[in-house]
Amino acid sequence: MKVDVKALAELARLEVTDAELAKLEQEIPDILKFVETIQSANVSAEAKAPELHNVMRADENPHETGEYTERLLNAAPAQKDNRIVVKQVVSRKQK
Repeated sequence: MKVDVKALAELARLEVTDAELAKLEQEIPDILKFVETIQSANVSAEAKAPELHNVMRADENPHETGEYTERLLNAAPAQKDNRIVVKQVVSRKQK
């Protein structure tokens, strides 16, 4: 399976060196095969972990809502109406 790592990096706005690209081009197909193997595993209901309740920890150091909003928006390449603007990468099918 051939993966265009350079195109993926550009979509994700990641700076990747040529050495990193070469390494990722070798590793990503193996990772995808592993994910495919996990997805195809037949796990019966009895083998699944029991349901856990109330596993959230208490927020010991809460911050005010919106405290980091401005800093996050300013770090984004584009913003509009207090939202980060991104390029559409998945098209929706018309009914």
